[in-house]
Amino acid sequence: MENIPLNRRTFLTRIGTGATALAVATSGLGILSETVNAETDSLLHVKPKKKGFKFTPIETTNKDELVLPKGFKYDVVAAYGDVINGKGDTFGFNNDFTLYFPIQNSNERGLLWVNHEYTNPLYVEGEKVNGKYAPKQIEKLLYNQGGSIIEVYYDKKVNKWKMDAASTYARRVTGLTSFALTGPAKGTKVVNGATSVQGTFANCSGGKTLWNTVLSCEENFEETANNAGLNQTHYGWVIEVDPFDPNFAVRKHTALGRFNHENASMGIAKDQRVVVYMGDDKKDACVYKFVSKDKYVPALGKANSRLLEEGNLYVADFKKGRWIALTIEAVQKAAAGKPELLEKFQTQGDVVTNCQEAALLLGGTPTDRPEDVEISPFDSSIFIAHTNNDKHGNLHGHITRFIEKKGDHGATEFEYEIFAAGGRQSGFSAPDNLTFDSNANLWTVTDISSSSLNQGAWTSFGNNGMFVIPTVGRDKGIAWQFAAAPMDAELTGPCFTPNEKTLFLSVQHPGEETEDINNPTSTWPHRKGEKMPRPAVVAITGFKF
Repeated sequence: MENIPLNRRTFLTRIGTGATALAVATSGLGILSETVNAETDSLLHVKPKKKGFKFTPIETTNKDELVLPKGFKYDVVAAYGDVINGKGDTFGFNNDFTLYFPIQNSNERGLLWVNHEYTNPLYVEGEKVNGKYAPKQIEKLLYNQGGSIIEVYYDKKVNKWKMDAASTYARRVTGLTSFALTGPAKGTKVVNGATSVQGTFANCSGGKTLWNTVLSCEENFEETANNAGLNQTHYGWVIEVDPFDPNFAVRKHTALGRFNHENASMGIAKDQRVVVYMGDDKKDACVYKFVSKDKYVPALGKANSRLLEEGNLYVADFKKGRWIALTIEAVQKAAAGKPELLEKFQTQGDVVTNCQEAALLLGGTPTDRPEDVEISPFDSSIFIAHTNNDKHGNLHGHITRFIEKKGDHGATEFEYEIFAAGGRQSGFSAPDNLTFDSNANLWTVTDISSSSLNQGAWTSFGNNGMFVIPTVGRDKGIAWQFAAAPMDAELTGPCFTPNEKTLFLSVQHPGEETEDINNPTSTWPHRKGEKMPRPAVVAITGFKF
């Protein structure tokens, strides 16, 4: 027999479907154990930091429940509408990205930043009247997007994660909050002269800075901006927030470009300049990175935020393996002889504001919805989740891996490869958010459209899920399902505590296909006395090393 790694489905097929197969299927394959740590059989050519943990991969399901492997459990720590502080602020809708900040280095108490991406008129603002929202509806629409800062803790008495609603840190950052603009678009004609703007919304994924603040990304902002009567050029940016300090002015960094941002993953070049990798969640969109002009100085702390105000924004040219600088000089040269484009692109502010058009004009490679982009903590290669693109027949998406020249994030040349492809052969479809654990495993959640789940080309995948893909050992590149979402939902924003004993995870838009509020397609999280499906953040425990 040829020497190839066997995924779970192939393994069970080869050994049969009788008692032996059942015994193997229920015993736990230990895919994250120390047996896969061989340095000589490693994609990343490094040893993981610790022993892994074992779990029995779950099967696909269409249950209205968050399904986990045996030995794991989840606690709902915050759901839509929950009061988060003494002022009466409430947890927003359709939570996505999560980021845990320890309080006094604790793995059992910290702040959790949570993105809120969009609303559902059935449960939040209500339907339009004569095609428009009333002012109170617009207020609800904007308040329930943006971000929540909540304080969470592990209650040992009841073996459960909870939210501390009396927290003095907890607060909301919403579509009603005032934001400062920084960078080349600030105060320019293209943003109507604005130096500050109202609010943030359509917050999808994000990242963490080297100076311990949040980067949150505005993705599909167009509909909310139109419904609220707001200037679209004020949205589609990367914002920065300090969860511990409300006096840190929340800001939008225009130097990082305006597009349908999925996330922002920060690294550092060999010469100590800050680098931010970004995906654009749109069909035929590009992959970007920003490289600061000046160098990172750890002693300056949050003052390093200024590094995100000036630098070079690049777009990836896959074919030539190069990063193309998006400068006004290059754009004007490419637009020569085209009066409309020359009028549109007169300053660097115009370039970053109309980033998608500039990127394609200069030769950026259109790809299949590049969503989450994450830097491997092991070898600094870049992993990109291309969710799908039915315009080109890529229904199930794939994950690519970039290798910068000489391993330098500041390089202008790279190579890339397909790390894993979605489809029946891999068991997953539509990879979205990514994260790593310290055993060199890549975790991905999937984003099959709720209208496509369990039908057509997506029938075999069941509900959306979470998968673990080893990047070392004999099982590298093979996806193992760790969780399955409730009906209509997707799982988003996976984030571990530093000791990796808890995984925070968002359950977004359960029951999204509901048309009649009295007959929801999901009732998760199954709160006593109500049928309403509520987006929520959960804390998953049961990890044993």
